[in-house]
Formats: sequence, C-alpha cells, structure tokens
Amino acid sequence: MIRDAFDLRFGETSWLLPDFDLNFTEKDAGDLSEDNIVVIKGRHDTFLESNSTFYQIRAKEEAPYDLIFTNQIDGKPQRRVNVLFPGEESFKFDLGFIGTKPEPETEKPAVIQPAKTISKEEQAEQRRADARSTFFSFTRQGFVHVLPLGLDHILFVLGLFFLSRKWKPVIYQVSVFTIAHTITLGLATLDLVAAPSNVVEPIIAASIAVVAIENIFFPGYRHVRLLVVFFFGLIHGLGFAGALSAFDLDPTSLVIGLLGFNVGVELGQLAVIALVFGATYWLTEEKAYRKWVVVPGSSLIALMGIY
Repeated sequence: MIRDAFDLRFGETSWLLPDFDLNFTEKDAGDLSEDNIVVIKGRHDTFLESNSTFYQIRAKEEAPYDLIFTNQIDGKPQRRVNVLFPGEESFKFDLGFIGTKPEPETEKPAVIQPAKTISKEEQAEQRRADARSTFFSFTRQGFVHVLPLGLDHILFVLGLFFLSRKWKPVIYQVSVFTIAHTITLGLATLDLVAAPSNVVEPIIAASIAVVAIENIFFPGYRHVRLLVVFFFGLIHGLGFAGALSAFDLDPTSLVIGLLGFNVGVELGQLAVIALVFGATYWLTEEKAYRKWVVVPGSSLIALMGIY
C-alpha cells in the first residue's frame, strides 16, 4: 500500500522509497477499531549528502488515495501544507537547518550553510505564499470531495434542487446546508465532537431519501424545509470530517485548510446545481418538469438513499 502511494527524494536526486520501520496506531493512541482513524507511522534514519538542501514527495500515478504533505520541526507543525493527487509533486521542503553526511577525512558533519538572512517583509510574503498554497490545495480537495467523489453529497444537493428551480429556495437551502456542515466539520476537525461512521453513514443515506420523498409527496417550498436541511447538514459535516481531522496541522494551517475545504465544497455544490439546471432548462413548463424530472429523479434518489 505504501509503495503504491508515493516516493521521495533528497535534493536533485532520483526518486526513491526508503525502507521505513512502520507501525499502526489509532489517531488518539487508542485501540485499533473499524470506526477509528488509523495512522501509519514510518521512520527512516539516514545521513544527507551535501547537496541535499531540500526534500519532497511525489504521489505515484497509481496511488489509490490522495496524500497530504505536512511537516514538523522539533514537534512543531509547519504552516505550508499540500494536498497531492496522483502524479503530483509536493513543494520542496528546505533542509538547510540540519547536518549532512560526515566527510570521510574529518568524520564531522558538514553543516549546510544557512540561507541568507531575509527581511521581515520577505518573511511576511513567505507566510502569505504558504497560506495561499494551503488554501488553494484544500479548496481543490473540497471540490473533488463533492464532484466527482461525493456521490452521497451530489444526491443530497440534487434532492434540494429538485424541490424548486426558483433561485430563492435553492439559495436558501444550499446556504443553510453549507452553514450546517461547516459547523460540524470545524467542530469535528478540532476534536470537539465525534460520531462513529456506523451511525453517521446511515443517517446521511436516510437524509438523501427523506428530501427526495418530500419532493414527491410535498411539492413546493416551505420554510420548515430549512430545518430539515440544517439538521442533515450537521450530519453531512461529520461525514466530511475525516478529510482534515487525521492530521496534526499547525493551527493557522488548520483554519486556512478548513476555509479552503469549505469553499471547495461550496463550489462543488454550485457546479452540481449549474449542471442539472443546464440539463433541465429546456423544460419551461412546470407540470412537464415535475412529471419528467422531479418525480422520476427524486424516486431514483430515494431508492439509492434507501439502498
């Protein structure tokens, strides 16, 4: 599994996958179980060559999952974070603060000379660049969590849209849904709330069926619908939580990552709505739209939710 996921390099050398001493642990150091996040920790000890001024990782083309590239120095998480899709390379993490392989004639570590002193303005610009990199990396991750990977999320958003094509009901529902899942995603990522997947996933499936069945038997927008959407949005947020909660991110990176991820999710939702609106725009007569789109579409969504 590890060898199929990534390789790395130190400096301008060939890509390789060192031999790691691996161990498996639950995220909070508890017993391993089906519902807990499992963390694989690997350790590799080596001397660096004198030209090893950085290191980076690369997600292999055949990688079965996305990778999050984050680093710690003396136990302190660093701010810049990358989310890597298959085939992508991470940024180059500077190694100028550590020693290199001992020279044969001296048997002493040849310390890489530190980079030139940079001004406060340059440091501030580097922090802004790190923040932008982290934000856009997680924005993309949030988008693909909806489109194309989030089938349950796509079905729920379609269920919201099928109730009414009028913009106000659509905007109200999507906004309430976004606020709700943002709340629980943030709380779960900060380990303030938690729920086992064997509870969350059936409720998410039920939420899909409920909104679809409501479209069939209770046509027309009602304000009580927003309460239903808000409740189910809270549950969907718990379903998203695994995307960030497994990683010990720098607090600033965590906030930026949360913002970026939610922006990506929102863009994914809007893309789904735009696609289905474009596909059904030609049905201008409301009765025909309900007969040929709402009822059969909602019926299919309900069946998929129940299944």
